[in-house]
Amino acid sequence: MRKFWHQFCRDRRGNYALMTAIAMVPLMGAVAMAVDFSELNRQKQMVLNALDAANFAAARRLAEGATDDQIRAYAVDFFNANLNNIDPANVALNITLPTNQAGGGLLTMSATLNYHPYFYPSSALLVGASTIDANKSVKLGMDSQVRLKNTLEVAMVLDNSGSMTTPGTGSGQKRIDLLKQAAKQLVDTLAQQAAQIKQIDKPVQFSLVPFAASVNVGPDNDNAPWMDVYGLSPIANENFDWSTLNAPNKYAQKSNGIWYKKGTGWGETENQVLSRFSLYRDMQVVTSHERIAGSKRVVCDEYRSDNTCKRSHNEYYYTDTYGPFASWQGCVEVRPYPYNVDDTPASGGPNNTGIGIGDPATMFVPMFAPDEPGNQWYVTQDPDEPKPVTYGAANSWWNDDPTSTTGKTRQSNMAKYFMPRPINAPVLSSGAGPNYSCTTTPITPLTDVTQTDGLTAIKAAIDLMQPNGNTNVPEGMAWGWRTVSSAAPFTEGRPETERGNDKVVIVLTDGENTYSTVSSDPAGNKSTYAAYGYTGVGYNGTSVTRLFGGTSNAIGQFNYSSSNYTAAMNEQMAKLCDNAKAANIMVMTVALDMSSTSSSDQKAMAALKACSSDSRFRKDPTDPSKPAKLFWNATGATLSDNFKEIANELSNLRVVG
Repeated sequence: MRKFWHQFCRDRRGNYALMTAIAMVPLMGAVAMAVDFSELNRQKQMVLNALDAANFAAARRLAEGATDDQIRAYAVDFFNANLNNIDPANVALNITLPTNQAGGGLLTMSATLNYHPYFYPSSALLVGASTIDANKSVKLGMDSQVRLKNTLEVAMVLDNSGSMTTPGTGSGQKRIDLLKQAAKQLVDTLAQQAAQIKQIDKPVQFSLVPFAASVNVGPDNDNAPWMDVYGLSPIANENFDWSTLNAPNKYAQKSNGIWYKKGTGWGETENQVLSRFSLYRDMQVVTSHERIAGSKRVVCDEYRSDNTCKRSHNEYYYTDTYGPFASWQGCVEVRPYPYNVDDTPASGGPNNTGIGIGDPATMFVPMFAPDEPGNQWYVTQDPDEPKPVTYGAANSWWNDDPTSTTGKTRQSNMAKYFMPRPINAPVLSSGAGPNYSCTTTPITPLTDVTQTDGLTAIKAAIDLMQPNGNTNVPEGMAWGWRTVSSAAPFTEGRPETERGNDKVVIVLTDGENTYSTVSSDPAGNKSTYAAYGYTGVGYNGTSVTRLFGGTSNAIGQFNYSSSNYTAAMNEQMAKLCDNAKAANIMVMTVALDMSSTSSSDQKAMAALKACSSDSRFRKDPTDPSKPAKLFWNATGATLSDNFKEIANELSNLRVVG
């Protein structure tokens, strides 16, 4: 046997066929693997192309505000349509959407291709398969990611009350000056970061809302569609009794809720609307009181028994020149509850028939501080002889109508505003007049700080801030929300449905909410006039005052004390904060130089902390299981560093690259 075997091996006859048969085994395997490798790579590339195309298409739909279900359905259809001749049944698609709250982020899609090899199993092991299942199919996974844009809209709501003139703790500068420096530093930091993002329009925008006792929306908005130019709001006539205009040739008449000028004595303005705006236009002051030459006449004061004049005086005729007294400076009153704590768009102006549409209570009413009972100047032929009658009210700035007999009627009487202010009336004290409590500079709407002009405008507006007046945090915050909103009054904000955009409100204050009481109160106002009007005057024919609207039973609605006013404003603020956060507004709050030993400051700090949102990135150092609150307890010495921390927090929201 051994000999036979050796002979067989040395025999060269017929070796070609044998070697060919032996060689065909690896040759056919190589061909099979080449075929499967080529086909698998082809299908893999087609799936990847379809995956990338679907991801970009879905990202566009997401940015347009489509719902999660709509995006998923759209992505699946788009993906399947681009698979060409690959059976969609052989591909599993998985879509991971970013959450609404995260802003920006990644839109991730993954696909698993089930490839069935032509030659199995030898080729399947060599074609890059992820797994081989029991059904003899090769599973190959692949991913696609689209980095979504992340834009920022930031409202800086900054305290401009009188206490901001106080030096900041640990520094030699006034709080307002420290605030200006920190705010400009924040704007510069985020503007520099945004400059790296070239593919996004307006990546970082800032608005500025200075607040004190009220907020100034800008006098240029006097005819804006959201302003109550017709006096339709239930608070428009809260302090005015137009029926007191009842002279035969000059009177007021109400039609469809609007008061009009009636009678022949109005001249060119006959039939025009009577409103707060019209009052500003109609009030005049005597600018010159010129004696007419040759107009001297003798008037007898006392006669003798023979009817001859015993005692007389000279009188003259005068020519008066008139000029405007005041104009609206841009401040508005707080809307009645619940519109003071939400972002409901204004609707309620008249249609072409003069009948109100929508809800007039949503409209914004210009501030007009009524002339409070105070002085009455009786003008004689000698302009140097005023005869004032003093009532001692806080803001008496016009000549009372002597036909009004009580402090309340003197205040609400409208006839007085159409009698020019005498030239010999005393000079008004600082801040007195119809713009009383309007002390802040106007709002600066959202501005693109990546543009040189926008950056310059915001920083210039910050520099113009001047502290004066009380503290009304909820009204400041409400307007901060409105500046980043996409709805009127300010419409510069991106749509709320647009993902990848963060709307942020930063609120800084150095003290508790305040509303002033009065010592002398001849009209029964119970407070000075500011954005909530008078705390003792109801609106729409009721006893309800706006400061107490929507508050709990813990707030005594007839408790006219400073502490109760603060408590009511704190409740309004809490509801506003909850509503803003529910609308995906990120709220950051800063308490400046508040004392931990003061009970009022403790309450104010607690309210600010409760108002703030949770951090998305940092944990509470006292309880790592909870997120940190976006609240900073700052001092004058730390304010700059605190604003750097705010910049870092906002930078974490950015996706740069």
